[in-house]
Amino acid sequence: MDLELRHLRTVRAIADAGSLTKAAAALGLAQPALSTQLRRIERALGGPLFDRDHTGSRPTPLGELVLDRARVLLPAVRELQEDAVRFANTWAHLDRFRLGATHGPLLGGLVDQLATARPAVPVTTHTTWSVTEISTMLIEGRLDYALIGTCGESRPPATDRLSWEAVGVDPVFVMLPQNHPLADEEELELSRLSAECWTDVPGEGCFGDCFTAACARAGFAPTQVYETDTASCVHLVQVGRAVGLCRATFPPAPGIVTRPLAGAPLTWRHLLGWHPAAPAAEAAREVAGYTAAAYGEAVARSESYARWLAAAPRPGFGAGAGAR
Repeated sequence: MDLELRHLRTVRAIADAGSLTKAAAALGLAQPALSTQLRRIERALGGPLFDRDHTGSRPTPLGELVLDRARVLLPAVRELQEDAVRFANTWAHLDRFRLGATHGPLLGGLVDQLATARPAVPVTTHTTWSVTEISTMLIEGRLDYALIGTCGESRPPATDRLSWEAVGVDPVFVMLPQNHPLADEEELELSRLSAECWTDVPGEGCFGDCFTAACARAGFAPTQVYETDTASCVHLVQVGRAVGLCRATFPPAPGIVTRPLAGAPLTWRHLLGWHPAAPAAEAAREVAGYTAAAYGEAVARSESYARWLAAAPRPGFGAGAGAR
């Protein structure tokens, strides 16, 4: 029997699980089938790879040798496969911009910037709530650039394989209906909203937990949080059913005002990402400049945010704030 990559994955799975029973469950196999497969692998490699007893499975010296090589080979093959897929997906598309984004205020602005600067170059977009999906598409070469956001100082995904640059950092504002009793306030203490229902868009990061923690520090627990799409969030605020959480760059909407929270207890980082080995990396500086311009326009459109930034020095907020 010739040794294959799947055999190395099997050996690694057994070592990681510490027993054939646990490894079989992880691999979705019956234990007798895994035992038979392991015997074949051991015959191909010349000896037993694990000492097995009632306490589990431990690698033999030969098993340690095989595992050491597998830990090098398997990531290398995965990287080769990712590079090949990325190359295949990007080689024929160097004459267009493929943008991915989680739902936010910058994608439309970046499309406009690119279409103005490069009118002959097609721009395509893909949006999703999933940062994981966006970063995977970037790794696989199905996207050239990604616009995402992270809560506070949370690390963006796949930092070992992708390059990320902070475009700007926003405080999180609250959306209120225009007729709300607090709508005329310039800044709100979070505790004054303790009796409200809330609405926000979904996401994979820690924002929900950070919001709950901020409320706890303000002395209350939110009674209801409607997690839904942006249009529904806006509607719930417009009809007075809830107050909303939004980035300070949230665009104006009829019947709604946005107001800062005192002390900026929640923050949001806008990030542009790309794969450093992809052809699109050569234009990353240019695209980052267009993204920064789109961010500046978003800030200018939000009167409450522009006013908040101008009122006093705001270190750590605005364009270019935050680290890569």
